[in-house]
Amino acid sequence: MKDLSIKNIIEVTKGKLLVGNEEYVCMSYSKDTRTIKEGDCYIGIKGENFDGNLLWEKALENGASTVIVQNVEIEDEKLKKWADKNVIKVEDTLEALYNIARYKRSLYDIPVIAITGSVGKTSTKDIVANVVSKKYKTLKTEGNNNNNIGLPFTILRMQDEEAAVLEMGMNHFGEISLLASIANPTICIITNIGTSHIGNLGSRENILKAKLEILEGSKKEAVIINNDNDLLHKWQKENKENYNIKTYGIKEKSDVMAKEIKLEENKSTFTCKINNVEEKINVPVGGEHFVLNSLCAITVGEVLKIEVDKIKLGIESFELTKKRMDIAELKNGIKVINDAYNASLESMTAALKVLSEFKENRKIAVLGDMFELGDFSEELHKKVGKQVVKNNIDILIACGKNAKNIADVAKESMNKENVYYIRKTEEIKPLLEKIVKNNDVILFKASNGMRFYKIAEEVIDLWKK
Repeated sequence: MKDLSIKNIIEVTKGKLLVGNEEYVCMSYSKDTRTIKEGDCYIGIKGENFDGNLLWEKALENGASTVIVQNVEIEDEKLKKWADKNVIKVEDTLEALYNIARYKRSLYDIPVIAITGSVGKTSTKDIVANVVSKKYKTLKTEGNNNNNIGLPFTILRMQDEEAAVLEMGMNHFGEISLLASIANPTICIITNIGTSHIGNLGSRENILKAKLEILEGSKKEAVIINNDNDLLHKWQKENKENYNIKTYGIKEKSDVMAKEIKLEENKSTFTCKINNVEEKINVPVGGEHFVLNSLCAITVGEVLKIEVDKIKLGIESFELTKKRMDIAELKNGIKVINDAYNASLESMTAALKVLSEFKENRKIAVLGDMFELGDFSEELHKKVGKQVVKNNIDILIACGKNAKNIADVAKESMNKENVYYIRKTEEIKPLLEKIVKNNDVILFKASNGMRFYKIAEEVIDLWKK
């Protein structure tokens, strides 16, 4: 059995069992009293705005079998009340979470594929997991639960899986190092090195260093990189003797390459050698970056010796996590592309390129602020403005303090009447109601804090079939 007993949990957390049964086995874990299920082990996490440790009784009332808490004084009367449950006290619940997840991970001798990168982590995770799932029962990160809380809770979901595909995000040095020490990946993927969080890290070179922390906890069976990315290309040339590096790409000569690429509005095709046999690949999502994601999945498939027909099926049948390149087809031929979960120069550029593929339609880009860029903010927003012009976008709506730089640059080359700068997000929907015509395609893209995905959903409701 690979589930943990209370005794195991006490040993790895150095905790104290205040009341309960050491032989009881914990099979599922939760940090949210609102969604807790019968029998869950509740771990109290102290957040910025609330302390989950104070909700330990609520967790038990809602069905938890076990609670793990810190900094809580519990009277004997209450312990007697919950004598049929398990109450564990630890010094630090976050450290306890990490150590429980590390122990759980150590029980599994399976492929664990870890994915990081400046952009494209979630979409790459989705397509890689779908390919891997065609051969192995696969656990994957749900949504973007890719931080120091989401990743260990993902590992604690492991039951009888034969592989895992885990996403790793970061804002600062040391964060990927922690995640890698918990996940102990066997295969590491770095999708690209861009400008996300450059305000925190200071340079793309430092972003590369932070991403390479993924190798610290790895068994290093394979390191898979996007060879078209300049910094990763340079790194692999300098380190090919030190690691088993597998490369994929479109422009640079790589182990897995795409040729005869045909990009359409919401799909693409390309040819590629898989196990030295030329194959035609159909990708159900538009955009060159999804060709790269597919090449990454093919590389993983080759490393894991997955059959060619299963690799192709995995690519052709994968579905994206919501709010990432969701295309809604509405009344009067209107389409909305909701890609508003997050934004950086690289993901903005990719999204605008996808929008440009709608050759027969008027193209409207609704773009907002990109966050965590620090001193680079003005420069990078201006570069987005150049991409708007380069991709022949017909109408630009820019919203947000820094997005003014996007509009200012676009106005230099576009008809000024087709460039709108507004300060408040509430103004976006009324403006679109005035200017949208039949067959228009509208792209929403901004950092998550701008909440453009909500506006996109409201706009979709306007023209639902």
